[in-house]
Amino acid sequence: MAVILEVRGADVYYGASQILFGLDLSVEKGQTMALLGRNGAGKSTTFKAIAGLVPPRRGEVVLSGETVSGRAPYRIARAGIGYVPEDRQVFPEHTVEDNLVVGAKRGRGGAAHWTPTRIYEVFPILAGMRTRMAGRLSGGEQQMLTIARALMGNPDVLLLDEPSEGLAPIIVQAIGELIRTLRGMGVTILLAEQNMHFCLDIATHATVVDKGQVVYRAPIADLRGNAAITQRYLAV
Repeated sequence: MAVILEVRGADVYYGASQILFGLDLSVEKGQTMALLGRNGAGKSTTFKAIAGLVPPRRGEVVLSGETVSGRAPYRIARAGIGYVPEDRQVFPEHTVEDNLVVGAKRGRGGAAHWTPTRIYEVFPILAGMRTRMAGRLSGGEQQMLTIARALMGNPDVLLLDEPSEGLAPIIVQAIGELIRTLRGMGVTILLAEQNMHFCLDIATHATVVDKGQVVYRAPIADLRGNAAITQRYLAV
């Protein structure tokens, strides 16, 4: 498979505080890559660096062979990055359908794989809520909507930051099933999570970060059997 997203030697700061230290990351087309690590390891900062919200001071972000770091966030989104932040941002005073329409754009080469019709097929829970105000949805429903809205932009890569956080177990299970469905459809996903167990049956590959650096990368099956890595970097 061809590499579609790369982070090369990224140093990222918040003010004078350095958070990422020469971080290298790559995702191949069609992979579901789990970016794992404890709280504060640098997962969300990695996503913000990719999306252009906190540009790297050194290093670069490359999408489909083209350097996108240094561009405005909206231009990175137009280049093919779909970003779902951890705080499930919706437009609360607009309907579900309005939220989807706001996110609609064609992808690379004019691709329009994701339309409202297809969204409602893949997210049937949203189909019956299309006229409901987004602010009246439950946390899990809002999470579904933010993922659906990102897909409406027909991205090359979908970034999901902590999609299971703060949700009831039954909703976490539904989110996991959704991600497996998207993986089966060939969607390229980079998934940031503290919850390793959530990722074991969802992701195809894993990258573990600690203190702003990559400390391990392997197929997810290899991580499942590596007690030394899970205890050192992922155990709470």
